[in-house]
Amino acid sequence: MEQIGFDFGVQPRRLTKVSPARLATFEDCPRRYRMAYLDRPTPQRTGPWAHSTLGAVVHNALRALFDLPVEKRTPARAAALLTEHWKDAGFADAAQAAIYRERAKSWVADYVEENDVTIDPVGLERWISAPVNPHEGGRANPTMIIEGRADRIDERDGELVIIDYKTGRRPPDEYEARGSQALAMYAVASARTLRRPCHRVELHHVPTGTIAAAEHTDDSLRRQLVRAEETAEDLRLAADTLAAGGDADVLFPPQTGRRCAWCDFRPSCAEGQQAAPAAKSWDLLAP
Repeated sequence: MEQIGFDFGVQPRRLTKVSPARLATFEDCPRRYRMAYLDRPTPQRTGPWAHSTLGAVVHNALRALFDLPVEKRTPARAAALLTEHWKDAGFADAAQAAIYRERAKSWVADYVEENDVTIDPVGLERWISAPVNPHEGGRANPTMIIEGRADRIDERDGELVIIDYKTGRRPPDEYEARGSQALAMYAVASARTLRRPCHRVELHHVPTGTIAAAEHTDDSLRRQLVRAEETAEDLRLAADTLAAGGDADVLFPPQTGRRCAWCDFRPSCAEGQQAAPAAKSWDLLAP
């Protein structure tokens, strides 16, 4: 008897899980992606970087601040939390670490002084995961699963706002906020997960107090998803071919350049060592 409504000859498409960090790593350098996410055991890496330590400490202090009752979210408490979460990893010495610790204390204190911190965020370091399809309204027949951890998710006038803290050398601008694939992906995944619209994304540069904001449209979010889907498909094909016995160096070639100077996997990449002299672990700190 003929089966109606079932096609046992068609294999369901395997969804690729993607995060902004994974996609960015693959686009930046396929070899670095392979070493970070596929090679086991993980190849030798460099030690900690001071700018990464600084960024993590500021993130942790602000997250802890929003965990407090509103009346305790003061500039002084923010500075104290920075001290509590401080680490010296990657700095040249204790003296340099102390200088940046004092700077970072003033950054977070000024941030709390100048911004409204009385509203409880919807999410802090919130893990979000959602299946999407950029070609069919985002929900039907998903082609990939977006996942990742957003620094902060606020709600304003019934809509979600994605906030990402920055501590780099220069303040971001609206173009950077609008062009950020990571923020767009978090906006889509948050809307799916929390069932509220999300179009606004913000980059908060804590050292200067600069806030770079962008208002996405459904079309601009869709364009970011299409680009992410294309990268995810390239990534999946390369990983599957590698697992089937493909040549790792052909499938995940090194993308050499100035960034090789501070790549985490520089000790395990001969091409990267030849491309640029090694940076000191504190070279990327703002002067």
